[in-house]
Amino acid sequence: MNFLCLHLVCCHRSTVLDIGGCSKEHLVQGFYDRIGTEHRAAAREVLDRETDLEARMAGVLTIWLDVAAPYHEFAAQFFKNAADPDSPLSPFSPESAGARDAAVALQREVLAGSRAKVPDELADALPELMWLAHMGLVLYWVFDRSEGSERTRRLAERGSRLTARGVAFARFRVLRPLVREVHELFAEFLPGMAEVAASRKAPAAGTATPRD
Repeated sequence: MNFLCLHLVCCHRSTVLDIGGCSKEHLVQGFYDRIGTEHRAAAREVLDRETDLEARMAGVLTIWLDVAAPYHEFAAQFFKNAADPDSPLSPFSPESAGARDAAVALQREVLAGSRAKVPDELADALPELMWLAHMGLVLYWVFDRSEGSERTRRLAERGSRLTARGVAFARFRVLRPLVREVHELFAEFLPGMAEVAASRKAPAAGTATPRD
């Protein structure tokens, strides 16, 4: 799942619906959860069937495009609501933590269920980078006017191929620092990513920090 479209649709719907006095933010978060659930359910067939990383990635991405397709017409009009880094509707905001974590967890499952050999030191960074790549795909989809978002679908397939090759190369120790550096680059300069990364490193409340 990606959040840009979800922001856009809910912002649109909140202008015409008033469900029990719920705010736009509440509607958006509820929509996050609903679309995320639909996406994960629809992706299950691919995840259960495929073990090739490229096939798993491409399948999950194109299934998201299928799930989000009915809302494409609203995307460009309401993009500004998703793009505001100070908004509680930002995918990096604390309010979006639940849906964001579920989305990253799906990418983690895409990776873990494949035949790809992933170094332990990159096990956390790669799913987050895959999620960011998914967000980039959705940004392209927002402005894609090709029939049936055909160009975005081709981008998903080619991007999955390149990512799978990159993961395969990551098994070589000499290239692992490059992957970590890319992740650190996003964490430092992408709005909200520093807080997201810090929240993942922080031990859960009441959990003892492992001793060396």
